[in-house]
Order: sequence, then structure tokens, then C-alpha cells
Amino acid sequence: MSTLRIHQAAKPSAPPLLEASDPDQIQQELAERGIDFQRWPTSQALPTGANQEVILQAYANEVARVQASGAYPTVDAIRITPDHTDKTSLREKFLREHTHSEDEVRLFVEGRGLFTLHIGEEVLQLLCEADDWIAVPAGTKHWFDMGSEPNFCAIRFFNQAEGWVAEFTGDTLAEHFDRLE
Repeated sequence: MSTLRIHQAAKPSAPPLLEASDPDQIQQELAERGIDFQRWPTSQALPTGANQEVILQAYANEVARVQASGAYPTVDAIRITPDHTDKTSLREKFLREHTHSEDEVRLFVEGRGLFTLHIGEEVLQLLCEADDWIAVPAGTKHWFDMGSEPNFCAIRFFNQAEGWVAEFTGDTLAEHFDRLE
């Protein structure tokens, strides 16, 4: 179940100001902060070991739906499982607070991951699961945790052909908030 927790950035060990699992409430809270969140039914079962081509073909209708606006011409798929050879280094990279010069748009089709957004004086932790669609505007400080034993697949949409390019902030705030375990 998708869950949103909102914390004060200055008090990472304090209880959250808000905790919500209702998709409508999550959508409303995120929209108030400029983040788009939707629930999309993703019923395609992917075969074990499915590569990017198979994943994108299985979700061709969803990809076409997003790309119809013309805003996200580049798409790929990322699937990381517990046996992924680079899981530790990828987790370390994604856990560092960063921004992007373009929107970060994801459709989770399997598993889960923890998106954490640092917006002003708040830290929003959104546990995304299959069927979650999130669009984080360019320039938003954030980090992502896939857990120590990751098991997720997400379709990624980009404004630019370069794909995922991070600009790390150097802020250590991420080290003080809960991780996905």
C-alpha cells in the first residue's frame, strides 16, 4: 500500500506531521506541493528476467498515454532485483540528495521504492508501489531508496534524450531519515 509521511526537515527523528495511505489524500497533499501522483492499474505480469524491450512492450499503452502530451519523448525501464550485480552502488547513488534539470516521472509496475522529497522545511517520504505514477518537477531536491534487497520495476519518462542525469546537492539530510528496509 502506498504511504505518505510528511516530516519537518529540521526534526528527522520526530514523529511525522502526517501519515496517509488513502490515495486521494496522498494525491491532494502532493498536489499542494507541486507533485503529481496518480494510481494507474498496471495488470501486466512480467516474466522473470524481462529486459527493457519486453517491459516497454508490455506497457506500450501506458507509455503511449504519457507520451501523447509530447512532454516526455524519451522512455526507458529500470528493473532491479535482489540478485542485481550493481544493487549496492546504485542504492548509494540514489540515496544522495539530488535534483534534475528535467521532471522525474515514474510509473511503478512491480515492487516498491521510497521517494523522499525535500521541499522547503518539509521532507515527504512517499512509498511507491506497483500502480503508482509520480511526476516530480525539475529542480526538486529528493532521493530514492530501493532497499537493501531491491525488487522493483519502473518505467521512466524523460524530457531530454540524455535520460537520468543527477545534480547532487551535497546536503547530508538523507542520512537522517528512515530508509526502506
